[in-house]
Amino acid sequence: MDKKLLNILACPLCKSPLIYKKEAQELICKADRIAFPVRDEIPVMLEDEARELSNDEVDALA
Repeated sequence: MDKKLLNILACPLCKSPLIYKKEAQELICKADRIAFPVRDEIPVMLEDEARELSNDEVDALA
């Protein structure tokens, strides 16, 4: 994922910064505890496409 794009992207729900997890191809919002998929290097920033993160996943981000 392009670093310039990552620097300007924010969570569409709360406007918090996002964390890119390359191995999972996801953008993570720690504040809302959700992950947005990245498909073919394109972030899918739709609430309906996001998945909720488990407590373990959130703890691993700290």
